Amino acid sequence: MGAPRCCFSVEMKVLPQEIIQSPPWHTRFEERTICPPLDFARIHLIKDKDGIDDYLAKNIKGLSKQEAAANRNSYKENICIDMLRQGYHKSFSELFTLIQKWNALREAAGPGSAIWQGQSLEEQPDKLDQLYHFLTRAEAAQRAGRSEEVYDNQLNMVYCFDDPEEKQLRNYLYEQCFNTAKLIKTDGGKRQAQAHAHMGLINEEQGHVMKAAEHYEAFYQLTEGTTWKNETGHTYHSLACEHLWRIYILLADKMLENKEQEQAIKTLIKAIRMAKTGGDKKMEGEAVYCLSLVYHFAGEEKRALSILNTSVKIFTSLCDSAGLRRAYEAIDKILVSQGKVSESLKHLEEFKKVADNAHLSQSVVDACVLTGNIHNARGNYDKALEYFTQAFEAANTLNNLSLLNETRTYCGIAKAHKLMEVFNSHIEAEDPISLKYLLAWKKNRSDMCSDPLTDELDRETSPCEPSPETSPCESPPETQIGG
Repeated sequence: MGAPRCCFSVEMKVLPQEIIQSPPWHTRFEERTICPPLDFARIHLIKDKDGIDDYLAKNIKGLSKQEAAANRNSYKENICIDMLRQGYHKSFSELFTLIQKWNALREAAGPGSAIWQGQSLEEQPDKLDQLYHFLTRAEAAQRAGRSEEVYDNQLNMVYCFDDPEEKQLRNYLYEQCFNTAKLIKTDGGKRQAQAHAHMGLINEEQGHVMKAAEHYEAFYQLTEGTTWKNETGHTYHSLACEHLWRIYILLADKMLENKEQEQAIKTLIKAIRMAKTGGDKKMEGEAVYCLSLVYHFAGEEKRALSILNTSVKIFTSLCDSAGLRRAYEAIDKILVSQGKVSESLKHLEEFKKVADNAHLSQSVVDACVLTGNIHNARGNYDKALEYFTQAFEAANTLNNLSLLNETRTYCGIAKAHKLMEVFNSHIEAEDPISLKYLLAWKKNRSDMCSDPLTDELDRETSPCEPSPETSPCESPPETQIGG
């Protein structure tokens, strides 16, 4: 549930037209001129050079030196020259730094990569225009002591690099924004809060969870009591709560890896608090579910079950089928591991009842599959087939072919196990009657009679007739057992 990097985006503008346009071409000569004799020209140039220059400037129109250079140079060179002419030396250096970093990324990615196959930064005039515009505006604002404008223009440059391969350039510019935001004292900390959020995302992406938590906590503190919103209408404070909720869960996971259950529990309690502060019930349910797992790993099964029941209530109120399945599955595992199978089945019946009442077909499927799995594992294949069939019927109401095939497979497994019981009993009997049953079944692939030792058989033994009704577990002959 990560927050996108563009959550604080600023509207991007392009370079003004007079900068974008290349110098216009001119007709070299307006009319054909007759060249004077060579000797006369030499004498004239020697004697009156200034006069000739004045005459040529007034009467012969062509390209100036600047116009000629502009047409000879690359687009990047023209932009750099223009920066230097206007005195933007820092912008010139920064543009070269970005180009060098882009080239380094390309070399690191190597041939065949997306960045290698694409155009270089120097060959993208639109992007160069934007960089020219924002770099020079940022430098001008810096000279005037307007740090807010510097930050805004630096942030706009970030959005020039929106390809995944250019991630390192974005991170470099985000760091510059963060350094600038520290100097701003006139906006109540809004831009500094944005910068902390960006740095938190960068560190989280790089796996530096503790550093990310520090930035998110600073983001949370700066946004507390504010009404600032992003372009999607979410308040900065709710975003800070979401970031902290997510990072606390990641921290708790790392603590569990290091066998630090107590610290993990404290961290997850903080995650629950962040979810409640942000007013997000789904986040609260997820954090509560994670806390129950930590108590389970710590061996506190009773407390884990109590917390799982809390998560069930939250997920039920949200009609969250995925959350309900995970919660009930965890309850089932804990109870079965304690040998409380009947209690586990009771909880799953409650799950199915809740799902039926809420018209959650997906949850009905989940409840039936979990119940069927318990019966199947304990050898109650008739019961398992009954629940798997109910799961298949519930899946039929959903437009989900994958789920339908999954439940059909469960039915096939239960029926195969049921068939194997009878098949094995015939094998173990080792008598002619059982052999006839097996041969007849092998020929017709119908369900075998339940007990060959008590049934009267004719000399021409034939298998029981298959039911004309089809069921979800029936499959083509070539896929049946014994083929």
